[in-house]
Amino acid sequence: MTNFLQLSGKTVLVFGVANRKSVAWFTAQSLEEAGARVLYSVRSEARKKSLETQLAGKPVFICDVEQEGAPARLAAEIAAADHPVLHGVVHSIAFANYSEGFKPFHETKRADFLQAMAVSAFSLVEVARALKPLLAKNASVVTIGISSLLVTPDNYGYMGPIKAALESGVRFLAKSFSADTAVRFNAVGAGPLKTSASAGIPGYVESYLYAAKLTFRKRNLETQEVANTVLFLLSERSSGVNGTTLVVDAGLGSNYFDQEIIRLAMRPEK
Repeated sequence: MTNFLQLSGKTVLVFGVANRKSVAWFTAQSLEEAGARVLYSVRSEARKKSLETQLAGKPVFICDVEQEGAPARLAAEIAAADHPVLHGVVHSIAFANYSEGFKPFHETKRADFLQAMAVSAFSLVEVARALKPLLAKNASVVTIGISSLLVTPDNYGYMGPIKAALESGVRFLAKSFSADTAVRFNAVGAGPLKTSASAGIPGYVESYLYAAKLTFRKRNLETQEVANTVLFLLSERSSGVNGTTLVVDAGLGSNYFDQEIIRLAMRPEK
């Protein structure tokens, strides 16, 4: 069936393009291939300049969600640029300050936690509120979460609770917006990915390689696979999905007792 997702002609705002490895980049490129008009929102002038080759000739706006009022200013700029209706929004933003290296969770600094919460979770609430007047009645908002909120990886630290807040926020936004719109909110719970952002997590390479062994296919998730899921949630083909986290992890979360992993874990040390 041609044009199954029916995204051609739709206008979608994508937050969080950092480079060619980011989920936001793969999503934006896939949207354009599907015929959608993509508006880009980046964090700063410096980020915009670093992407000027990739985003040449495309509508790029600046919105530093850490700054109070920034989403409202973005909404005004989008409206003034003659983009009165948004059919979709992709929220692919996260930040954690690991500049001092990894610390045990109980040593998390208040300032670091609140900064990460503002950027990675509460920004979705502020963005949704600011953009509400521009959203089509049946628009779709999609954010990027993690595949499991029950695991406690040592090297993910305080971002686990923050991603839990993001996922909870998705459900509450879906309920809140349902009072007067048909706007949907969903999250993609992605397994470990090979992105520039993940490279900044202490010990991530080892975790990434371990995760590959736990997938059914013995091969980690590809960023394009996450982007494909985002496109589905943006489309009307997912109209019955709302307030949900759609897990995309290649089976990682269901394969803890894989025979190979058990054998490697239990073999006698030499």
